[in-house]
Amino acid sequence: MPTLATSRHLLVGKNMSNTPSTSSALRAVFGDKLREGDLLSRYTSSRIGGPADYFIAADTADELANAVKQARHFGLNYFILGAGSNILVSDWGYRGLVIQNRARQVSIEQRGDRFIVRAESGAGLPTLARQCMLRGAAGLEWAATVPGTVGGAVFGNAGAHGSNIAAVLRMATILQSNGDVRDWTLKDLQFAYRSSALKRGGAGIILAAEFELKRDDPKVLQEKVEGFIAHRKRTQPPGASIGSMFKNPKDDYAGRLIEAAGLKGVVIGKAEISPIHANFFVNLGNAKAHDVYSLIALAQSKVREKFGVNLELEIELVGEWGGQC
Repeated sequence: MPTLATSRHLLVGKNMSNTPSTSSALRAVFGDKLREGDLLSRYTSSRIGGPADYFIAADTADELANAVKQARHFGLNYFILGAGSNILVSDWGYRGLVIQNRARQVSIEQRGDRFIVRAESGAGLPTLARQCMLRGAAGLEWAATVPGTVGGAVFGNAGAHGSNIAAVLRMATILQSNGDVRDWTLKDLQFAYRSSALKRGGAGIILAAEFELKRDDPKVLQEKVEGFIAHRKRTQPPGASIGSMFKNPKDDYAGRLIEAAGLKGVVIGKAEISPIHANFFVNLGNAKAHDVYSLIALAQSKVREKFGVNLELEIELVGEWGGQC
């Protein structure tokens, strides 16, 4: 079965979640912004996910930092939710506080033939890529087709079309476990393929990121973006999906292996391994997390059996999973 990943912002220790006293205390801090029992399927790209004990939207980096600090203060598990892609949320939901990151402020400063782009971590990556394109700031064109937020992209070193976040990032502003805010360099972040020090268990919350891009002709950049978008439409399925399910093994492709194992188009419940691209699992309508999880286990088992390759998840499993699968 798949290796169960914990939330990337999990506080280990006493969990006071879902008690009257905790609810009252959080309500005193957040007021009407706090919601209880929100279905996370409303906020995920797969349209899958059970209820969160507590949910709050943070509209600025300061609000995001404060929400995290309050969760730590009350001893709550917490999870930062961006665009809702690249995660599979349990049908049982999340025990603790889910913080929706809507901190989206962006600044673009030209310095000669370079641009310094600073974006809060809740900014949409495709939107940022298009903003840069229009200004003639080159380096993020590939990101126009990558769903998610700046924070999620930095966290997982997102990439496509031969490039990635590590190639253009200058630094990231991190709320550390001790409450201090510090800029992390590339050396601090220790990027690897679809990974970073934060994703590998480092304690820190991404508040903002700063990129250095080169100047180029906006028309040339637009042509690149349009080409990437056309390629995505040709090769990736429409509809509700999580995104690329597995990391590509060295010198191979997860989608090719899954297809060669005879699993393209296989359906469990209301979830399907896409007949267009086998590394995408699609919600056919009212799919459950258990359906997708079962497809993950099937793909890993068959590929290991046929090719001796262990497929590693690119997505994260979020929430309560014990005894469910």
